[in-house]
Amino acid sequence: MRHRVAHRKLGRVTEHRIAMLRNQALDLLRHERIQTTVSRAKELRPFVEHLITIAKRSADDGGNSRALFARRTVLRDIHDADVVKKLFDTIAPRYASRPGGYTRLLKLGYRRGDHAEIAQVELVGSEYDPKAAAEKETKTEAAKPKGMGGRLKAAAERLRGKKVAAEADTHEKADKRLSGKSRARSSSQKKPG
Repeated sequence: MRHRVAHRKLGRVTEHRIAMLRNQALDLLRHERIQTTVSRAKELRPFVEHLITIAKRSADDGGNSRALFARRTVLRDIHDADVVKKLFDTIAPRYASRPGGYTRLLKLGYRRGDHAEIAQVELVGSEYDPKAAAEKETKTEAAKPKGMGGRLKAAAERLRGKKVAAEADTHEKADKRLSGKSRARSSSQKKPG
């Protein structure tokens, strides 16, 4: 019987499991959405929600000693000061009036390699916006091509873009010439008649 057994072991020893949850929580708080297996996502949810609750309580109390203690408590699990700052400054105030349920789990299907069920864990209020994602992706691609191959591809695309623009200009000029000749033909045909 499994009485009073609360969490999944996820096939890992305790230290590895805790480290994995800490890393996933760090990524979730940094990017506000991650993809992982369903069982890991179900274990991650209470872990992250507890961290958000601690940050939210420190903001509600307003006492400096409690706020400092809350930051130190969160820093035990999240080892990135920038992410902790984001948690206390932006994420916790977002959920000030919400009594719980800060994360959402969306099942996405099955992974191709091992057919594991995949889920997306996201913070409520940071829904996916495809337009913003597309703009961000184009900015990052245009920002810096990586390695020699990336630079060569970028140069080839620039050359193709110039060629396409040059071809479009020649097509426009040819259309203008044709339209001018057709006007001349139509005016010459009108004179004799």
